[in-house]
This record gives sequence, structure tokens and C-alpha cells, in this order.
Amino acid sequence: MYLDSAKKAELFEKYGKSATNTGSAESQIALFTFRISHLTSHLQKNRKDFSTERALKMLVGKRRRMLDYLIKTDIERYRAIIKELGIRR
Repeated sequence: MYLDSAKKAELFEKYGKSATNTGSAESQIALFTFRISHLTSHLQKNRKDFSTERALKMLVGKRRRMLDYLIKTDIERYRAIIKELGIRR
């Protein structure tokens, strides 16, 4: 499996405040970004997998809404996570 509990804990430890802080916006955005990159590589190999394509679009929308929330609440946290993950708008 591409995303096990150890990988999740590593993502939450790196981008969240701690390994148990799974609800922070930064840790959720990092998790979404990891899943988006995995689904993107899957779709490059399997072009006709339309259910995965739909799931990818929904995941990108979730990440976008989370980033919009972060812009409204704290612009410095938004800039930090964008820079750290390499996401651009």
C-alpha cells in the first residue's frame, strides 16, 4: 500500500505540530498533496481510469478549499505551507 500509518505519521510529524495533530490545516494539506501526487502518477499510466480521475479532481478541490481557508485565517501559515510543499496557485 502506498500510504501506511507510518508514512501518515511521518507527514503529520513533519508538517503538523506533532505526530498526533492530524487535524491541523497544514497536515491535511500535506496529506492531500501526497495523495494527489500518487493519483497523478497512476493516471499517467492508466489514462482511461475515469473513477480515479474523478477522485483526483475531488481531492484537488478539497485541498484548494483548505488552502482558501488558510488564506483567510492566517496568511503567514499559508505562505509557509505553499513554499514547503512546492504548491503554486
